[in-house]
Amino acid sequence: MTPEVVMSIGQRALEMAVLLSAPMLLAALVIGLLVGVFQAATQINEMTLSFIPKLLGMAAALMIAGPWMLKELVGYTRLLIQSIPSLIG
Repeated sequence: MTPEVVMSIGQRALEMAVLLSAPMLLAALVIGLLVGVFQAATQINEMTLSFIPKLLGMAAALMIAGPWMLKELVGYTRLLIQSIPSLIG
């Protein structure tokens, strides 16, 4: 197996990790920002205030983007398994 092939597999795996984590991370980022602005405006400095909205937002993001994420992961896994013969020989 050549180093270029290993690098390609590793690069594609990292791209998939970023792509699959993006919807939930973006949801947490946006909700955290909105809660932070709300806390700054009302001067409520409660650390646990953002936990429940983030949890609900990430659950909603998972429900909305979950089928797409699963389709991408299955496609990548299928491609990886199909490329095994070319990796061996």
